[in-house]
Parts: sequence; structure tokens; C-alpha cells
Amino acid sequence: MRNKLIISFFCVLLAVCALAWLFIPDKYYSEREKRTLTQAPKFSASDFFSGKFGDKLETYLANQVPLRDKWITLKTYLKLGIGKRESGGVYICKDKYLMDKFTSYSKKQLTANAELQKKLAEEGIFVSTMLVPVAAQVLSDKLPAYAPVADYAAILKVLSDAGVNVTDIMSILAAHSNEAIYYRPDHHWTSLGAYYAYCTWRGIEPAADEWTKEALCNNFRGTTWNKVPLPSDPAEEITAWYKYANRRVSYNNGEYETDSIYERKYLNGSDQYAAFLNSNQAQTVIQGSGEEGKLLLIKDSYGNTFAQFPVEDYAEVHVIDLRFFRDDIAEYAKTNDITDTLVLYGVQNFVKDTNLS
Repeated sequence: MRNKLIISFFCVLLAVCALAWLFIPDKYYSEREKRTLTQAPKFSASDFFSGKFGDKLETYLANQVPLRDKWITLKTYLKLGIGKRESGGVYICKDKYLMDKFTSYSKKQLTANAELQKKLAEEGIFVSTMLVPVAAQVLSDKLPAYAPVADYAAILKVLSDAGVNVTDIMSILAAHSNEAIYYRPDHHWTSLGAYYAYCTWRGIEPAADEWTKEALCNNFRGTTWNKVPLPSDPAEEITAWYKYANRRVSYNNGEYETDSIYERKYLNGSDQYAAFLNSNQAQTVIQGSGEEGKLLLIKDSYGNTFAQFPVEDYAEVHVIDLRFFRDDIAEYAKTNDITDTLVLYGVQNFVKDTNLS
């Protein structure tokens, strides 16, 4: 009798989903997952007989299943119920931390990415590199038992051996691992974590009380939580750190200009981390508080939080995102009289980013 009830339940469930597919239009973009969803594949005889059509159809159905977000949550709870502590490439850790799984990388691509720094150095441009470890590398005591994670020191050694000037921030972050240096529901570091790294890069002692801290929001759940949407896990606060709240900022050669590095329009949306530097722009120029010197910050999204600190030291900070910037970096540095260059990436992004090489 019990088996019949289970079978009947799933038959009804499949029937409801099939009917829903007929009446609910396909979604183009998932706000929760921050990605474009697969659309219905076009039929062709060659794809059908090769098996490609079946693969595309399977991906489409998985992407467009009705109530997809609710199913992801249910799937996560079912995995937790049977003792699994990993879902969707995310470790479900102690103290409500969700940490992206990062276990392997291409040493060949890593070595190739070191070439950018070497080429800039050959052009007479001083370059330093800072790779932000993933939370799992720093907060390893919170990981599930026997959960593997890539060796941060080994990655830095590859760069050092290639002649790259690397700033190792593992020790400073590890020393403050009992503080809120990473978000629990997102893979990024917090302003506090970025500040400790900034102090190491500058060679100064932390003096957090010299900075004004402003809570931008207190309901932040990031991309990691969206992969493993557990309603029981709390949202967190995003905090801005500054000494001067207003400064001139220009995006993409004057396409958009404003008076703050914090774009508060994002705080009521689904991508609140984008409040730092207006999300990811190809080119940004920030008026600094310093009297001289120009910093070129070549970065991924980890650099958006970091940028709020060196703007207090330099006359200008130029921020470049190579995912969107298409001009010559060396020429840009010379034209804009850049004095210092910092390449700052999350380590898991640096090892696979082909834009660097």
C-alpha cells in the first residue's frame, strides 16, 4: 500500500509539471543563479541521430523545470538528510558557512597567466600580484571531514618560480579566521577580510578604527547561497569602509560618472554585492585622496571590495576587468602615467581565466 501511494504521488507530480510546462513561459535568466538558462533546442536530423539533440533537450528540461528554485532547495535538504555535506559544488560547513568547492586546476594555464605580469614588467611597469584564497583554504576547520581543497601555497609557488612578485595573504587571513573575513552565504571576502589583505600589501599595521564603517544592507545572500538555497541559513551585512564618502568616479571613459564608489541602487535588488564599484565594469577611474601616484588595479570581482582602501593612498586608482576590457594594458598604463600595478584575483578565478594570458 505504501509503495502504491509513493508511485501515485510521483505520477501526479509528473502530470502537474507536464501541464505547468504547457502554460508557464520559459525563463531566459535566473536571478538567483545569476546565469542565462538554456532555451528550447531546435530540432535537426543530424543532432537527433548523433545524440546531441537528446543532450540539449535534457539540459533544457533541467533548466526550465517549473518551480526550479524550490526543487533545488528540496534536493539540498534531502542530501543533508542522508548525511551529505556537499551539493552543487558547494561544501555545507560548520557555523552556517557555504564554501565553493575548489580542488584542482591547470598548472599549464596558471603558468600562462603569469606571462601577463612578466610582459608588463618587461615594459617597465612594476607589477605585484595578490591571489585571494577561497574560504575553504583559510577556514579549513569549518569544512566537512575529509573535504579536499587545492593547496594555496603550491599555486603561489608556481607564480614565484615564474618570476612573479606575489603578496602572500594567507597568514594574515588565517590569523583572523575567527573574525568575519568571508561571507557565510557568498564566496567573496568581506570588507574586513579585504582590509587585512590591504594592510599586508601596503606593509602597515591594521588600524580599523581610523575608518568609517557603513552598513549598506543586512539581507545579503550571494551566489554560493543561490547554488544551495537553504532558507534556514541567515542573511548577512555588507559594510562599506571609507575615510571620505564622496569622490569622483568615471566608468568606461566617461560613459557614466558619479560621486561615490558605492552604487546603492543595487541594494534593493538581487545582486547586492554589485554595490561595490557598480558591479563589474571594463574600466573605472576613481579620484583618490592621495597627493601623488596612480594605481592600476587589474581585478576580478574580489577587487571591487578591495578598491575602497587604496583610493585613500593614491591620486587616482584605475580599475580594469579583463573580461570586458579590450585595449592594450601596457599602452594604457603608459598613457595614464601609472606608477603601480596590482593584479588581484580570487585564486579559483585566476587559475582558469584565459583573459590574463
